[in-house]
Amino acid sequence: MVSDPISGLQMELADMWQRGRARARKYARAIHPKLDPALYSVLVLLNRSNAVPMSDLIAALDIEKSTLTRQIDSAERLGLVQRIPDPDDARAKLVALTPEARERVTTVQNRQTDEWRARLATWDPEDVIALTSLLHRLGSMDN
Repeated sequence: MVSDPISGLQMELADMWQRGRARARKYARAIHPKLDPALYSVLVLLNRSNAVPMSDLIAALDIEKSTLTRQIDSAERLGLVQRIPDPDDARAKLVALTPEARERVTTVQNRQTDEWRARLATWDPEDVIALTSLLHRLGSMDN
């Protein structure tokens, strides 16, 4: 155990991040066996909306346009996303999940929720609410 609370938090967050990356690999494979795990977060964001401008994805993911373009191209080849015309700008395209991909992502996300429910089944609901609030507070500090 680390005596410095900040160092302990940093170590715990690093361990959590690593476990999260491992889960993202598992969830990506569940969506499509050839899906790059880095694309999992893109698909989760797309599942929250009908169609999204590339610029919104770039801002949300804090990645370069060329990186996102390559990722979207890859997902498109796998039949997971499609580019559709932007109704507000004839020159632009929006990115959307295909119906099959939306179903797969939703299924995986529902499975994730069930896993979290099982992991936290013995926790007091107030502790879960407090943890959620603290994580939100910590995450908001980056903005």
